[in-house]
Amino acid sequence: MAHITHPGGPARIVYLGTPEIAVAPLRALVDAGHDVALVVTNPDRRRGRGKDLMPTPVKIAALDLGLVVSHDLDDVLGVDASFGVVVAFGHIIGNHILDSLPMVNIHFSLLPRWRGAAPLERAILAGDETTGVCLMEIAEALDEGDVYARRDVAIGECTLDELRDALVQASCDLLVQSLNDGLATPEPQSGEVTYARKLTSDDFALDFKEPAAQLNRIIRLGRAHTTLHGKRFAIKAASVDDTDSGPTPGSIDGVRVATGQGWLTLETVQPEGKKPVSARDWRRGARIDADTVLGV
Repeated sequence: MAHITHPGGPARIVYLGTPEIAVAPLRALVDAGHDVALVVTNPDRRRGRGKDLMPTPVKIAALDLGLVVSHDLDDVLGVDASFGVVVAFGHIIGNHILDSLPMVNIHFSLLPRWRGAAPLERAILAGDETTGVCLMEIAEALDEGDVYARRDVAIGECTLDELRDALVQASCDLLVQSLNDGLATPEPQSGEVTYARKLTSDDFALDFKEPAAQLNRIIRLGRAHTTLHGKRFAIKAASVDDTDSGPTPGSIDGVRVATGQGWLTLETVQPEGKKPVSARDWRRGARIDADTVLGV
């Protein structure tokens, strides 16, 4: 496997990325004066009700920047680039490519914590106070490459969208600064290894026997749901009230819901078949009595 030697300053590179999260780093590299010889992204796919062919967000941005786009990963070997930059590409890069063209990858966690597919979500669910981004060497094993540089980002009470925005900005800053300053010898990852497995619908289902703080972490991911009168009931935003809850978990008092520890104060909800609405507006018209329990 080839290794990167880059003394700093503008470089001729290839860029591999697919979703919206990979657009800002591409634009940052171009703005910083790097010569992006080729952008590789997923092929156009049919999306929406009309099933029209739609390009990836990275392809749209690349064409807007006047860059050459390919859907064939092997094309990176024919453009005489110094190295590749990978951000959320979504495909394994084979050794036959890495042996000829070394690559760095932006990973959205502080490795080795949260290797894998859902590092942002897992950091929030675990109650981590801090996460960050790493600029790492691509290795054969997933997310196990040595790290060139990293940058911390505080999580606080960020929603998933807010944290994603903060990490994207951090990745742009880290990438541009690291390439401008030059890439020194990367350091092996150290510390406890944790894995960020992909989430399923079950991970977003609220169990009100859990503490309010844990339930609110799920809500901050944007897809939390339960049931009310047998119908799906989404909770879009809430806050935690640590006072003793007392009643049966899931029971409702105004816009508060009892949990296994504390209360969850609802802020924005979405009953099945309706648009999101403030919890207070919903509560005024909702059919709720003393026996009503969410999730039953």
